[in-house]
Amino acid sequence: MNLNFTEFYSKDIETTLENLKTSLNGLSYQEAEERLKVYGKNVIEEGKKKSIFALFMEQFKNVMVLVLFAAAIISILLGEAADAAIILAVLLINAVFGVVQELKAEKAIDALKKLNMPYAKVYRDGHLMQIKTDEIVVGDIIEIEAGDIVPADLRLIESFNLKIDESALTGESVPVEKNANDLLAESTPLAERTNMAFMGTIVTYGRAKGVVVSTGMKTEIGKIANFVNLQSAIDTKTPLHEKLEEIGKYLTVGILAIAFIVFVTGLLYKRDVFEMFLTAVSLAVAAIPEGLPAVVTIVLAIGVQRMAKRNAIIRRLSSIETLGRVEVICSDKTGTLTQNKMNVVKVYCNDNLSENLEHEDIVAKTLLRIMALCNDVKLDLVDKQPQFIGDPTEIALVKFAYEKGLNKNAIEKVFKRVYEIPFDSVRKMMTTVHEVKNDEKLLVFSKGAVDVIINKCKFIMVNDEILPLDQNMYQKIIQANKEMTSNALRVLAFAYKEIDKNELENKNTIEENLIFIGLVGMIDPPRKEAYEAVEICYQAGIIPVMITGDHKDTALAIAKELKIIDTSKDELSQVLIGTEIEKLDDQQLKEKVKEVRVYARVSPEHKLRIVDAWKSHGKIVAMTGDGVNDAPALKAADIGIGMGITGTDVTKNVSDVILADDNFATIVAAVEEGRKIYDNIRKTIQFLLSSNIGEVVTLFLATLLNWVVLYPIHILWVNLVTDTFPALALGMEKAESDVMKRKPKKTSENIFAGGLGFSILYQGFLKGLITLLVFFIGNKLYDHKTAITMTFMTLSLIQLTHAYNVRSNINSLFKMGVFSNKYLNLAFVASFLLQVVVLIVPPLRELFKLSYLNFSQWTIIILASISIIPIVEVVKYFTRHFHKE
Repeated sequence: MNLNFTEFYSKDIETTLENLKTSLNGLSYQEAEERLKVYGKNVIEEGKKKSIFALFMEQFKNVMVLVLFAAAIISILLGEAADAAIILAVLLINAVFGVVQELKAEKAIDALKKLNMPYAKVYRDGHLMQIKTDEIVVGDIIEIEAGDIVPADLRLIESFNLKIDESALTGESVPVEKNANDLLAESTPLAERTNMAFMGTIVTYGRAKGVVVSTGMKTEIGKIANFVNLQSAIDTKTPLHEKLEEIGKYLTVGILAIAFIVFVTGLLYKRDVFEMFLTAVSLAVAAIPEGLPAVVTIVLAIGVQRMAKRNAIIRRLSSIETLGRVEVICSDKTGTLTQNKMNVVKVYCNDNLSENLEHEDIVAKTLLRIMALCNDVKLDLVDKQPQFIGDPTEIALVKFAYEKGLNKNAIEKVFKRVYEIPFDSVRKMMTTVHEVKNDEKLLVFSKGAVDVIINKCKFIMVNDEILPLDQNMYQKIIQANKEMTSNALRVLAFAYKEIDKNELENKNTIEENLIFIGLVGMIDPPRKEAYEAVEICYQAGIIPVMITGDHKDTALAIAKELKIIDTSKDELSQVLIGTEIEKLDDQQLKEKVKEVRVYARVSPEHKLRIVDAWKSHGKIVAMTGDGVNDAPALKAADIGIGMGITGTDVTKNVSDVILADDNFATIVAAVEEGRKIYDNIRKTIQFLLSSNIGEVVTLFLATLLNWVVLYPIHILWVNLVTDTFPALALGMEKAESDVMKRKPKKTSENIFAGGLGFSILYQGFLKGLITLLVFFIGNKLYDHKTAITMTFMTLSLIQLTHAYNVRSNINSLFKMGVFSNKYLNLAFVASFLLQVVVLIVPPLRELFKLSYLNFSQWTIIILASISIIPIVEVVKYFTRHFHKE
C-alpha cells in the first residue's frame, strides 16, 4: 500500500485526498481494516512494562524476606536441609502469589484504560459513525466540533468558525483560528499551519471536517519525547492506599518490637538461638501486612469492573472512596433525569398555540425550514428508513420537519449553508446563514432560548405579514411560552431575516433585528428509573439538586414530578434562576444553597459557584456536565461526572466518572457501588489485620509461657494459605441491606471508625487465645507433637471460619445466609484443601513435623475453629441494639 506522505498543509484538498487514496465519503470498511493492519493502532505508545521476572525479583526486596532467605541458607549450612527447603518453597510460593496479585491489578488497570478509550465521528462507506479513536487510520474522514479532542493529525477539508487550543503541542495559550481553504508554504512552522488540526489539541469553537494524514507515533504530538498525555492516567495509588501505608509503617514497628521480645524471651528461657531467630523473623514476615495495598488495588479494580457493567466508567481509582462519601449530587436535567427523547408536541405561530402546524402558509414553511436547517443533525437513509445522528433536541426538530415533508438533505442543496455561529451554553442560541439558488439575498436562520431570541427580534411574521414586535405581541409570546413550560415542555424560539451578501462581512450584526417566527414545545419525560433513584438519594442522606438551562417553570414541573423538591414547603423558595444567582454574593449563595433544590437558566459559571457554595459547607459534591464550558465546575467538584453519550471529549477528560448511559440512576448506582467497595475494603482490612494479630498473640503469649506451639515454617504456611484467597473473596461481597439507608461517611472519618479498630483487636486476641487453648488441651491429652499439629490446624482453620464473621460487622451471618458468598466458599475450600494436603501426604507431614490426627483431635480443632462464630454473633447482637438506641 503506497500512500504519498508529504507536507499536506502545502497541498490543496483535492491533491491531499488523491495522495491518501481516499474521498469525501471516507474509506470502505475493508480498506480501513487493511490500513489498520499495515499502520497499526492510533495510540501513543507507553513505556515498557516490567517483565514477570522483574516483578518476581521485586517480591524479595522486603528486608524481612531477605533475612528469612539468609536464614534458610544458614539452615543448609547447619545441616537442616528439610527446614531450609520448606522455608525456600514457602518464600517462592509467596513470591508467585505476589506476582499474580500484581499482574491481576495491572490487568484490571489496563481494562479500565480500554473502558476510557474515546470515540470519534468517522465516515466509512459514506456513512457517519462513531468508532474508537485507536481504530482511526490514515485516509479516514473525521468530523470535529467544539469540545472534541482532535483524535489524529488532520488536513482540514471544511471548517466553520474553527478555533483550536494547541497549547498541549505548541505552548501557545490563545486558541488558533483555522481555515481549511488556506494553502501554505512548505516552510510554514508548526504553530502557523492553519489548515491542519493536530492530535491531542482541543476544539474550543466551531466545527470542521478533515482527512487523517498521520496516526499514533507518526503524529506531531507522537514525535515529541516529553509528550504529556491528555488522557489522565488512571492512578493506582489512592488516599486509602496512603492511609494503609501509614498504618502499615506503625504496624511494622510494633510487630518488629514484638518479634524482638519473642526472640529475647526465648533466649531467656534458654531456647535454641537459631530456632528463636527463625521464629521471630517468620512472625515478622507473616504479621507485617505488606500485601495489603496490592489486595486493596485488586478489590478496587474488581469493583470498578462491576461499576462499568452498571454503566459507570471510573477514570481514577481514587474516586471510588470519594464516590461512597458523596453528600450532594448536582445533576443536569436534560438526558440525565429525563429520557433525552424529545418529541415536538406544541407549536406557536401565527398567534396560535396548537398541537400541530395547521396551515401550510409562509410562516409555517419558514418555521419548518429553520427547524430543518439550523442544526448539525446528520440525516441518513438506511433501508429507506431515516436515521438521525446528533443532539436529541435538534433531532426532534429535524424529525418533525421530515414528517411534514421537508427532507433536510434535499433542502440543503437549495439553501446551502455559507456561514454559522454555533450554539454555546453562554449565548444560548445558534445561527446559520444560507444562500438561495438564483437569489442575491442570504437567509439568516436562528433558534435558541425564548428570552434570548425574543430580545434579538424587532419584527414578527403573522399570517404572512411582517409586523413590528410590539408590547402586545411580546406578551402573547411570553404567555404561550409560560403555558408550555408549566407543562414541563422544553421551548425553543425561532427567527429569521434576509440580508445582502455584503452584510455578511459585518459578523456582529448578523443576529440583530430578526423577525420572530414562532415557538416549538418539546416533551422530554423523566426517566422511569429516576423516580426511585431520587427516593434512594434521600434515604441515603444524599441531597439531589437539579441544574438546567431550561425555563424555571419547566424545571419546577419536572422536579415536582420526581419529588426533588419538598412540596410541603414553599416551592418557589427551592428554585433559583441564573440572574438571581448573579445578584447574590458568595456568602449569600452559601446560605441559599441549603434550601435550593432546582437551578434554572444557569450558565457553566453558575455551576462553578454552586459547587463552591456547597463545598464551603464541607459537603462532598458530585457535579454532572456535558459541554466544554462545564469543565471548570467538574474539576472543582469532588466527583466530576461526564456524559458518555452527549458529553464532549473535554468534559470526559476532566471527569472522575463517565456515565455510559447519561442516566441519573447510574450515578446513584455508582455511589452504592462506591459504598459497597469501601465496606468490602474495610472487611478485607479487618480480616487480614485480625489474622495477623491472632498470629502475633499466639506466638507472643506462647513465648512468655515458654510453650513451643508452632515452628517457623508453620507461621509462614498459615499466612500463605489463609490470607490471600479469603481476603480477595471478601472484596467480592454483596452490598449489605442498609448500604443506601445510612448517611454518607465524613471525609475526616478514620478507616477504623465505627468500631472496626475494636473488632480487629478483640477478634485477633480471640483467635490467639482459642488457638493457645487448643494447644493446652492437646498437650494435656496427647503428646507435644500432636499438640503442635492441632495448634497449626486450628490457627489456619479459625482464620478461614472467621472470614465468614467479617462479612458484616453488625448484621448476623445467619440472616445474611452463611454460604451466600460463593467466592468465599471457594476460597475456604481451596485454602482448607491446601492445609489438609500438608497433613495427609506423608513426605509433607514429615517436612512440617506434624503428626496424623484422629477423629477426636479433629473434633477439638473444628469445635475450636467454629467457636469464634457464636462469640462474634453475641458481640454483633449487642452492637445492633447499641446502634438502635
